[in-house]
Amino acid sequence: MGRQPLLHELAIALRAPTVVLSGRDGQLRAQGTQGVLHGDVRVLGEAVVTVDGREPEPIGFAEASAARGEFTGLLRDLGDPSPDPTVWLRRYRTADAHGMREELELASTASSPVQCVVELTLSADFAPIEEIKGGGARAALPPVLDGSGARWKSGRVTSRVTAEGAEFSLRDGKIVASWTVEAPATLRWSVEATDEEPLFVPGASVLAGPGIRADDRRFTTFLNRSLADLDGLLLAEREHPGDVFTGAGAPWYLTLFGRDSIWAARLLLPVSTDLAAGTLRTLARSQGREHDPDTGEAPGKILHERRRAGFQLRGMSLPAWYYGTIDATSLWVCLLHDAWRWGLPEDRVRELLPNLRAALTWITELSDTDGDGFAEYLDESGRGLANQGWKDSPDAVRFADGRRAEPPVALCEVQGYQHEAVLRAADLLTAFGEPADGLADWAAELRTRFRERFWVNGFPALALDRAKTPVDALTSNIGHLLGTGLVDTAESAAIAERLLCPDLAAGHGLRTMSSTMDGYAPLSYHCGSVWPHDTAIVVRGLSRAGHHEAAVRLGAQLVAAAGAFGDRMPELYAGFGADESPVPLPYGASCRPQAWSAASAVALLQAFLGLEADVPAGTITLAPPPSPIGAFEVRGLPVGGGTLDVAVAADGSIRDFSLPPGFRRVS
Repeated sequence: MGRQPLLHELAIALRAPTVVLSGRDGQLRAQGTQGVLHGDVRVLGEAVVTVDGREPEPIGFAEASAARGEFTGLLRDLGDPSPDPTVWLRRYRTADAHGMREELELASTASSPVQCVVELTLSADFAPIEEIKGGGARAALPPVLDGSGARWKSGRVTSRVTAEGAEFSLRDGKIVASWTVEAPATLRWSVEATDEEPLFVPGASVLAGPGIRADDRRFTTFLNRSLADLDGLLLAEREHPGDVFTGAGAPWYLTLFGRDSIWAARLLLPVSTDLAAGTLRTLARSQGREHDPDTGEAPGKILHERRRAGFQLRGMSLPAWYYGTIDATSLWVCLLHDAWRWGLPEDRVRELLPNLRAALTWITELSDTDGDGFAEYLDESGRGLANQGWKDSPDAVRFADGRRAEPPVALCEVQGYQHEAVLRAADLLTAFGEPADGLADWAAELRTRFRERFWVNGFPALALDRAKTPVDALTSNIGHLLGTGLVDTAESAAIAERLLCPDLAAGHGLRTMSSTMDGYAPLSYHCGSVWPHDTAIVVRGLSRAGHHEAAVRLGAQLVAAAGAFGDRMPELYAGFGADESPVPLPYGASCRPQAWSAASAVALLQAFLGLEADVPAGTITLAPPPSPIGAFEVRGLPVGGGTLDVAVAADGSIRDFSLPPGFRRVS
């Protein structure tokens, strides 16, 4: 097993379930993660272009949209013998739901005709994503020439290459497509993958594209790019193509992840309730029905992830259907409630009430496995995730002195999610004329227990360990408690004040762990890095708890950071502060784009507007704080069958607004 390949220097184009990764020179080389991946299989591992035997010298590239890349390289051995290049190659790439297509544009300003041979060398290894992620390597598959192209096949998946006007040949076990041309010339080729039994298919576009203008144009480019990337991440089950959800991230997690897909849908409610509906229904169909220690399944529990087959990596072996998550079930309940408030039709909500009941049973009766009054996790299989909250790396849960907590572990934010879920479920059930007996009492008792057991050193502990000892590290997890109702006004204020200190909010977003902790490491996965979605959730919580100034201060750090990644927010980045690095530095193996990271842009927009919707009550809350992006206006936010338009001055005053028919504004 080798090292996990780095991604931060790669150019990425995607349209789920396809993702294309290449060098910034446009070449797809048989190394690392590069290639065309479709449905978690690398269906093309090499696509190298040469002109008269030489590779173009790269001078620039652009990720022009979620699905498109453009690359320019010089051909200085061709054309006029002058210092100025007169021949160059532009490579235009488009990823689509079935593969990739490219145009190779050979351009010339030379004083005489330029004739040359363009060759495209191709190979495929059909490596699965877990093998790629583990740094493994395998030999290329033998190709088959079929007259008008070439193909490879492994199991149920076939990839086929075609190239207009090219001659195909075999050379050293690889396919070579050749053109003899005179510049200027445009050449076209493509690769198409066919999966006989695909797990997922492309999801239809369900996200609104509101128009936005702001004094700080960094935010508009961040938001627009994020929405485009999210559109490229949309998937649906083959059997249920109308139920759209977001794949978690490219390339490692381009599949259904319960927690990730739920949080993405929740943060994106201001631009879509259809995404929430598809996510809720997809996960409801796989809701647990029995106890199975090998998969982590339990009655009422929501799925963690679904893959084509089992996933083996560094001693971990996850089944294709895996339920190893402590928080997805309560988050599913919260999404159902919030989607109802944002206008999910009553019939769609009502059909999910049996699933809501099952989820509540798991929360209130089954999630506390040792009777201490808190939800906790323990990997019973010995082959699954050791940590099962959103920070799920093996070393994520640590004491202040750096020691790892021993399972079972009860995470602080999970108690907050469950508290909110139970109260919101009670509201929802009551509104639908259903009994909600005992839910408010259950939540009240949890509040009392949490206050007695979790608070240490003026803030909540990260967790309780096996011995019920508070895990006293200071982490971003405490920010997820804001707005859940588990902490009171004074406690929320204490949490908000602590989160905005520079050991956590260091200029580029919120660190996952305070730099004052012994376990802090800015290049770790969960112990000091910055995760954009984590920062966005805390911004959202600060807003819901009434700490609007703190929310926009923290949100402004994300706006400033986005440009360092071309406004395509990665899964995470390094936790170095602004005093250590003037720009955020990458975490090299991070997914990019990542659904909940992209969704953070919409969460910031909601916080900057002070926006909440209650469609059943016919109200829209607009209470913008002083704006960190200057004056801005938003047109076309979908609410309750209509649209919302708002113009906000830099001081937070509303200059103009237009509500959907039948709604009234609440400030």
